[in-house]
Amino acid sequence: MTCEFTLEHYRELLEAAKAGGYRWAGFERAPEPGDLLLRHDVDLSLTAAVAMAEVEAEVGAWSTWFLMTRSVFYNLASPEGERAIAQLRALGGRIAHHAVWPHVDLDESFEFEPIVAWHNPEPAYMNERIGGATNVMTAPWFATDNYRSDSNQHWRHGCPHEPLARGEFEWLQLLIHPEIWVYEGRTMGETMRSFLDADREARLEHLRADRIDLE
Repeated sequence: MTCEFTLEHYRELLEAAKAGGYRWAGFERAPEPGDLLLRHDVDLSLTAAVAMAEVEAEVGAWSTWFLMTRSVFYNLASPEGERAIAQLRALGGRIAHHAVWPHVDLDESFEFEPIVAWHNPEPAYMNERIGGATNVMTAPWFATDNYRSDSNQHWRHGCPHEPLARGEFEWLQLLIHPEIWVYEGRTMGETMRSFLDADREARLEHLRADRIDLE
């Protein structure tokens, strides 16, 4: 098994969690022993989010999807955005808010109990409580030994699939960015260029659908 950032290895990671006896959990209650709080910050691509959610559904997993209302890459109010939210929910996902400091934009798009994770947070506010909402980077949902992230296509403590398979974590909040796993690239730079290539093709299709003459 190679710890590449691919959907194939993501499936293996989920299977490892199942082998380790973990159960899927959300942020509506405090973590309990054996919980895997699977979290996705969707920074760039709703298409990648849906592709990853399909893998989770095949494995029998579910997760919490943190979506941005102030993204420069996607629009939740567009037909594409509304369709993606519906697909993520249909595949078992829960919808939460990926907020851009200092704005918290909670509406009917999100779950009844508001759950928030900051986008690219600064230490000054990352672990601060948010009035009327749960900040997933506060206790009891966050603890250094019970948190792993793939940010910038890098595991600070190594890929967690083996520790998960051995049941080494009492519980774990696992942050996965779908773009990193869906688009190809050995480095973050390569992966982002793969995303931009795919995004360009998608935008060309949008232009054609808008009856723009591209000849």
